[in-house]
Amino acid sequence: MKSYVFLKRRCAPVRLCASAVAVLAAFPVLAQSQSAGTLDEVVVTASRVPVQVTDVIADVSIIDRRTLDQAGQGALREVLAQQPGVQFVSNGGYRSSTSVFLRGATSSQAIVLIDGIRVGSVTSGGAAFENMPLDRIERIEILRGAASALYGPDAVGGVIQIFTRDPVEGMQLTANVGAGSDGQQQAGASIRGRSGAIGYSLGLSKEKASGISVTTNPATASYNPDADGFDVTSVDAKLTAQLSPQHGLTLGLMRSRMEYQFDGTTFPNPLGLTKLTTDARSQPTLNQTSLKWDAQWLPNWKSTLLLGSSDEDSVSEYFRSSDGAVNGQSRFNTHRTQATWQNDITLGTDVLTLLLEKRSDSVDSSTNYTVKDSDIRSVMVSYALNRADWNALAVLRNDDNSQFGNFNNWALSGGYKLTQSLRAVASVGTSFQAPSFNQLYFPGFGTPTLTPQQNRGGELGLKYNQGALSMGAVAYYNEVQGFINPATNVQNSLAVLRGVSLSLQEQRGDTSYSVSYDYADPHTQSNDLRFVRIAQHVLNVNVTQRLGQVSVFGELKLSSDREDNNLAFTGRDVLAGYGLLNLGLNWKINKDLSLLARVNNLTDTAYVLANGYSTPGRNAFVSLSWSL
Repeated sequence: MKSYVFLKRRCAPVRLCASAVAVLAAFPVLAQSQSAGTLDEVVVTASRVPVQVTDVIADVSIIDRRTLDQAGQGALREVLAQQPGVQFVSNGGYRSSTSVFLRGATSSQAIVLIDGIRVGSVTSGGAAFENMPLDRIERIEILRGAASALYGPDAVGGVIQIFTRDPVEGMQLTANVGAGSDGQQQAGASIRGRSGAIGYSLGLSKEKASGISVTTNPATASYNPDADGFDVTSVDAKLTAQLSPQHGLTLGLMRSRMEYQFDGTTFPNPLGLTKLTTDARSQPTLNQTSLKWDAQWLPNWKSTLLLGSSDEDSVSEYFRSSDGAVNGQSRFNTHRTQATWQNDITLGTDVLTLLLEKRSDSVDSSTNYTVKDSDIRSVMVSYALNRADWNALAVLRNDDNSQFGNFNNWALSGGYKLTQSLRAVASVGTSFQAPSFNQLYFPGFGTPTLTPQQNRGGELGLKYNQGALSMGAVAYYNEVQGFINPATNVQNSLAVLRGVSLSLQEQRGDTSYSVSYDYADPHTQSNDLRFVRIAQHVLNVNVTQRLGQVSVFGELKLSSDREDNNLAFTGRDVLAGYGLLNLGLNWKINKDLSLLARVNNLTDTAYVLANGYSTPGRNAFVSLSWSL
């Protein structure tokens, strides 16, 4: 089962308006975080068309390949959590069931895309971040805020878009190998290139570890002190063909299959096993395929037809530890198909976008769901105005859901240059989220009468760019009507997601650093209950110092306490705040060979993200990378 966000009475609330005024008055700001980007980069996710990062109105972060390389043995969840407005919880260990939260929204209230194709489970509503390999990713864009007008249902907290490796000019061969604490091993290889009109990219990666015990508290019903390992194999491929100067095709494939151990038992229990005699294993698999046709019909008319499918399988198997005898199995498999036709028409400096989309979702499960499929047909129109001193984006969208009927969403955003370096931005919009199949139909839990959650949100910020310095802040407020409590499946009248994000990035000579601070206060309005497993205060600091061919770096995270259900489910426990310090270095040995070494959790801090589940202590990792 996925990690859920539950509710608990919030502490010492701070009024958003007062916070926003104080922050915006005191801090020259940048509404988008560029913690891993440069000012001339182009962002696609913010408006569905390429926009220079300095002209983006929305709250966006870019994670580039250099940042992913520096992550070493870290999982995608740790990389995302270094960005403003992003938190996560996991069910213990280095790889396990993971939930990612954008701006305090639940894990099902964010859309995850791989090369434009939506992935994730329609039963739990969330994506399997634990099964997405860093080595196969080229870059990541994070769009925070209500985005259903652009991307359809469920984009309450935002959108995370992952871009896989692209072909490069000439030919490039790469390989890497690494090892670390708790039996961690890592290896990968890829070949990329282009010959005439044909481009290609093929990569393979492998990760495994003996791991640590995912549970450490004997009071936990599933506690087993044995080490729980993981093994994941991933492959991606991309083939491009430039048929003519006006027409190009791209075929993309990604497959990742993982197996990780966890502590648990099954029901029914034909072999009469206990938690100490059960070897429980989860086997998540991600298969994603896409075909894209880019066509330039006229100098000012470009269209993109995107066809794709994704399969996210979640199979759990239970064995007898002594001899491997099978004691039970469960499966929750999702199949998605998607067809998107987007037309971008340039009108002077403005862009009109027209979009048609159809998505079909289906479930194949060992649990009997009374409804097993759904369809959504969508129409979207957007208009981007671009002027010398200001720009704006207006979006209208209609989604026809086969289960719940028609829903209309809209968004309006704008930015204005106060000075050459300082720019004000603001946005308002609506989103909606249909209940997941678990919330509707899971036996003994689901409620078929649940209705979609609808929300209206807004944000206000400034952005400051001057040379190698950028600073930013954004204050946001999001009201969710008909909020569904993930723990109890009870539909409340209203929930509020509000907060403030600050960010600063600077390159000063051979030193670069970034700092971000987040205040998050998600809670239900009627009974003043706060979402748990969400910290109110999070500070991230990253510093890199170049010393010739060696770069040393440090990563610091400070998090305030959170709350969670206690192990007896009779109340709530406070999960203490914590600080994590990671140190590392990159050494460019020669033009083809480089070495990465890092130590995570240097101070061996004991901390808990989800009650009853472990987190890694001090651990080290070293890898060699070769590129030709």
